Amino acid sequence: MNRTTDKILLFGYGNPGRGDDGLGPALAAAIEALGMSGVAVDANYQLNVEDASEIGGYAAVVFADAAARGPSPFWFSLVDDSAVGRVGWTSHSLTPAEVVALARDMFGSKVPAYVLGIRGYDFGELDETLSPPAQDNLAKAVAFVRKALVEREFERYVRDFGYTTAGPNNGSPTWKA
Repeated sequence: MNRTTDKILLFGYGNPGRGDDGLGPALAAAIEALGMSGVAVDANYQLNVEDASEIGGYAAVVFADAAARGPSPFWFSLVDDSAVGRVGWTSHSLTPAEVVALARDMFGSKVPAYVLGIRGYDFGELDETLSPPAQDNLAKAVAFVRKALVEREFERYVRDFGYTTAGPNNGSPTWKA
């Protein structure tokens, strides 16, 4: 599928009924409330096979989710789908890399994709509120995403705020609004 728009898709996912796991949908709601030109927003509890058909039509996609570990307030990384083989059709919950790989394999999509991991702390209890430190991280993530969606310098943000399981790309990423 070829790109059909210059819009950026922000896709927040997570379970708002599980405390800080709702950071992705909370970010999506905050960005949607801004009514930004050139930005489409979607949110769901999890990523699904059907999302692969949607993402290919955008200039880029940013997946936003709560992060149980990693730097605070957030990290931002490129989705690397190169190591993902064929994803099974029976999957009900996918990673961003698997969704991007499905879009690539099924629709010929080459959409650049990124993940924003917002640091959360309380995930276990059934609770529809974010913890105070997660609320602070969300506010910083909203400021970052608002700026990022206007500037569209995603590769620079990966260098500045990137994080892998081995640790931050450039020391400890910090965000100051």
